[in-house]
Amino acid sequence: MTPITHVEGRRLALSNLDTILYPATGFTKGEVLHYYASMAPVLLPQLRDRPLSFLRYPDGAEGETFFAKNVPPGTPDWVRVATVPRSARDTTSARQVVVDDLPSLMWAANLVTEFHTPQWRAEDPGEADRLVLDLDPGAPAGIAECCEVALLLRERLAADGLTAWVKTSGSKGLHLLVPLTGAPSRAVTAYAKELALAATREAPELVVHRMAKRLRAGKVFVDFSQNSASKTTATPYTLRARPHPTVSAPLTWEEVATRGEGPLPGLRIEASEALARVERHGDLLAPLSDGRAAAPLPGS
Repeated sequence: MTPITHVEGRRLALSNLDTILYPATGFTKGEVLHYYASMAPVLLPQLRDRPLSFLRYPDGAEGETFFAKNVPPGTPDWVRVATVPRSARDTTSARQVVVDDLPSLMWAANLVTEFHTPQWRAEDPGEADRLVLDLDPGAPAGIAECCEVALLLRERLAADGLTAWVKTSGSKGLHLLVPLTGAPSRAVTAYAKELALAATREAPELVVHRMAKRLRAGKVFVDFSQNSASKTTATPYTLRARPHPTVSAPLTWEEVATRGEGPLPGLRIEASEALARVERHGDLLAPLSDGRAAAPLPGS
């Protein structure tokens, strides 16, 4: 029998709680749900008002994954749904879930999914309120090289009056996040591309701005394309479908400066450590959501 629970007055059926989703560690679906319930105070501000894309892994992190943007069948009528353009080129409408509250979060978490969101909000599609740079190392480069590039980009952003926050990708690299007062996604993408090009010119032995794998060995790919209105990025605090229950978790710049050789080896953060860090530090990404640090895009 599927357990029934009530979350803030909403009735939820939470299924298969003993299923092991991360075989390498024995981390179960019940533990996944506990993680999201505990992380809700810091995760919900990152999800709120943003159309949600699902990277689902219902058979576990080692099973099949699939990406979905459309509203899943059986979505409760109390879950918010937004109508947004499919893309900049396709002006037809799509309907996507927006997770604004704890019941919606727990319903979505029960689907067993990573959370991915765009850099814009549902009420203003294509008007970005943040910039993202995804740093992806090509072997034998790793987290140390990502840290070098992150520090370089932080300086360039600061010179343009922008403040960057940093988080792990939950996989191999890092994400830089910059709050903006609002700018068209096309303009943000163009600016982010210029940053990637400038970093490539400054450190050609370390940085590449083109996606071709043949160019990326031993370098860090600065992916600026996730600023496109049609693209999404792993939401801060989401679990990832990796062998271990790693989290796309915020870091301090002091931790980045250790190049992964300090008290947090490899800058890899799993669910239990992510929860402990929130207990110790609070929400390191709060300024991304409350507008305190937002600045205009240079040239806008």
